[in-house]
Amino acid sequence: MRILKSFWTFVAALVVVAVAVAVVNPHAPTHASRVAHLETLVRCPSCEDLSVAQSTSTSSLAVRREITRLVARGESDNAILTRLESTYGTSVLLSPPTSGLGVVLWLVPLLGLVALLAAALRLAGRR
Repeated sequence: MRILKSFWTFVAALVVVAVAVAVVNPHAPTHASRVAHLETLVRCPSCEDLSVAQSTSTSSLAVRREITRLVARGESDNAILTRLESTYGTSVLLSPPTSGLGVVLWLVPLLGLVALLAAALRLAGRR
């Protein structure tokens, strides 16, 4: 009986979360919001560590126009980022890729945190 009660509590919590997600994000992103998001992911080709959204250089304005044009054509975010990466090189993205060598860049900090946690637990166990 107790298991059945906890199951229904879990189901109710799941329904509440699903409704909350539907209310917060009721429809697909607009073209403008997609363009704005993509502009924050792409590095300005002629600037030092600025996104094209932050920069007013001519090269970043060209990239912004390209992003706007590709979104208007209906291309996916991945396709747009891949196209920009092939045009400007892998360094055009502000965050490292999640495949190939980029996986190492994502895993090193995570492994460092795990090592720190293990060391802290070991020290706490000695006391």
